[in-house]
Amino acid sequence: MRGEPSCPKCGGRVRAPGLFADSWQCAVHGTVHPLQPVIPPSVEALEVVVRRTQVPVWMPWPLPVGWLFTGVGCAGDDRSGGRATAVACSGPGPLGGAGELILVAEELGVGLGARYAGIEGPDPGTGMDVGKPPQAKVLAAGRPTPLWHVTGAPEDRAVFAGEALGLWVWAVVWPEQSGLLMYDELVLTDLRDAGAEIDLVPCGALSPRLLTP
Repeated sequence: MRGEPSCPKCGGRVRAPGLFADSWQCAVHGTVHPLQPVIPPSVEALEVVVRRTQVPVWMPWPLPVGWLFTGVGCAGDDRSGGRATAVACSGPGPLGGAGELILVAEELGVGLGARYAGIEGPDPGTGMDVGKPPQAKVLAAGRPTPLWHVTGAPEDRAVFAGEALGLWVWAVVWPEQSGLLMYDELVLTDLRDAGAEIDLVPCGALSPRLLTP
């Protein structure tokens, strides 16, 4: 199931560093941090991302009742380390049916969160939080973290974004009404700090949302 690295902003092909450029290149977006191929969810897959990343690997922990870990992605290479991570979880929606959540942590300008959000990127946009109270709050690495609703996303999803540990954090939820999940003050754990608890993460089938937002 291994594929080729791709552009985190558009999913297009990227060119590896070589004679004419010392960084990964997308024909549309120029220099990018390549999104590594997504592999089936497992504790081992999580551990690989946790070891290589320079940014948090956020997961609701404990997971909501009935929810499972359904995949992880990482943008970056062996030289720079991970500059963005995406963790997918799936389970019963607050209003019935199935819900899906992708949590993204990323540096400024990477563009992975905006891609999953379905908006023009690479970041949530200036003025997102100006004069507006946050629509949701999470506890990220033990710190209260406000999140604002991001407008302009497709109607099939709810998108929230804010800042945690000096980096963007995105929460993208399908379907849109499952965004109610974000009003329950989720506790997000950076799996880099989880230690042996990472072995307890329950795994489900790979979320297709990771492959095709």
